[in-house]
Amino acid sequence: MICKEFDIHEEGSLEGVKLTIYLQEASESLLIKERPLVLLCPGGGYSYTSDREADPIALSFLAKGYHAAILRYSCSPATFPTAILELGRSILIIREHAREWNVKNDSIVLQGASAGGHLAASYCCMWNENFVEEKLGITNRAMLRPNGLILCYPVITSGEHAHRDSFVKLLGDRYDELLDKVSLENAVNENVPRTFIWHTFTDQSVPVENSLLFATALRAHDINTELHIFPEGCHGLALANDLTLGMEKKELSKACEPWIDMANRWMEYYF
Repeated sequence: MICKEFDIHEEGSLEGVKLTIYLQEASESLLIKERPLVLLCPGGGYSYTSDREADPIALSFLAKGYHAAILRYSCSPATFPTAILELGRSILIIREHAREWNVKNDSIVLQGASAGGHLAASYCCMWNENFVEEKLGITNRAMLRPNGLILCYPVITSGEHAHRDSFVKLLGDRYDELLDKVSLENAVNENVPRTFIWHTFTDQSVPVENSLLFATALRAHDINTELHIFPEGCHGLALANDLTLGMEKKELSKACEPWIDMANRWMEYYF
C-alpha cells in the first residue's frame, strides 16, 4: 500500500486541512490494474472530523479492493462553501494523478457520514455551479464531476427534521441567508450521480427523514438510488462493529454491520 498526503488550502481553509490517499500497489501478478477510488468525508457536525468515520472505513474499502482517500476538511469557524472547495480540490488532485496512481478516472465515489454526508451530498448537488469552477480556477468543469455517492446517516435537511447545530456551524453569520440553499432535498438536480444511502429508523440525532427526503428528491429526478433503512441503531455507527466502537460503547449494531458489504456490492455492480 502507498500512502500520500496533500495539504489543501482554499479560500477560507483552516490550518491542518489534509487529503490522505491510500493506494493499492500495482503488481504484474494481479489482473486488476486500475481501481475505483472512494473519497471519505468523516462526520462531526461541522465542528470536527471524526476519527471513527475516517481510517476504519477507508481501510475497509481498501480491504475490498478499492483505493481510498480521506479529506480532513475545514470545520467551524470556517463556513460554507470552504469545505466544498476543499473537496473539489481533492477530486482534481486525484484526477490529475489518476493514470500515475492507477485510479479509474470514471469511478471516483464520494462517501460521507452524518455532517460529512451533508458535505459529500452538497458537493454532488453543487459541483456544476459556477462558483466552484471559478473559485478553483479551472476551465474543464468535467474534472470536478463525482461518479457516485455513498451516504451514511447523512445530514440533509435544514427544515423540520434538521440537525440544527450542523447548520449553525456550517453557515455562521450567513445562517438566515443560506439556510434554504444548503437544505439538500431542494438542491438535487440532474448532475447528482447514482447514490447509495443507509440510515437507522431510531436515529435520534439525525432523523431518518433526512435520508427519506433526499431519496425522494433523487427519485423525482430519476437518479439511480439504493436506500436501506435499518430498524434500530444509534447515530454515528460508522462500521457498526467493535472496530469503531466509541467510548460510550453504544455504536454497535449487528443489524447495521452489513452496510459496508451492501455498499461493496453496489460498487461492484456499477464501478
